[in-house]
Amino acid sequence: MSPVRTMKGPNILITGTPGVGKSTLAQQLSEHSGLEWINVGDLAKDNNYFDGYDDERDCPVLDEDKVLDELEDKIAEGGNIIDYHGCDFFPERFFDIVFVLRTNNTLLYDRLAARGYQGKKLEDNVECEIMAVLRDEAKESYEEQIVHELESNTFEDMENNLQRILAWITAWKRENGC
Repeated sequence: MSPVRTMKGPNILITGTPGVGKSTLAQQLSEHSGLEWINVGDLAKDNNYFDGYDDERDCPVLDEDKVLDELEDKIAEGGNIIDYHGCDFFPERFFDIVFVLRTNNTLLYDRLAARGYQGKKLEDNVECEIMAVLRDEAKESYEEQIVHELESNTFEDMENNLQRILAWITAWKRENGC
C-alpha cells in the first residue's frame, strides 16, 4: 500500500551493507530527479538521534523512534530518497519501492578497509553481505514486488542502476499524475 501524500513524488529506500554505494547512488538520483536525498546517518548525526554507543562495533546506536518522528511529515509529502543500511524499523507504508544494493564481498572488504573499518566491525559487515542479511530484511519488511536487488560492483553497475531507477521514477510520476 502506497503512502497517502500530496504527490511530490515517490518515496524510495536505498539500503544495503555499508560500502555498497548507497550514498553515491542516492546523491546522483537526487541530482537527476529533483527528489530530496535524506541520508539517515547524517540526519542522526546532525540531530543527535542516538541512544548509546556500541563499543564492540565502534559506532553509535540509532534512536529509531526519533528518526521516524523526524521523517514522518517528509514521507507524507513524498518525493524522498532515503539512504540507510537498515530498513526493518521503517513502516511498510513509508516506501513506494525499495532498492537493495549488493556488492561482491572481496570488493566490499577493500572498500570498508579503505574507510578504516577493522576488527569486528569489518568482519560483521562483510559477513552481513555474504549472508544477504539486508536483502532478506527488506524482503521480510516490505511487499515482495517493491523490493529490488541491484548489483553495485562497478561504475557500469552504478550507471545502470541510476538509469533504471530514473526510468522507474518517470513511470511512477506519469502513473500518478505528477
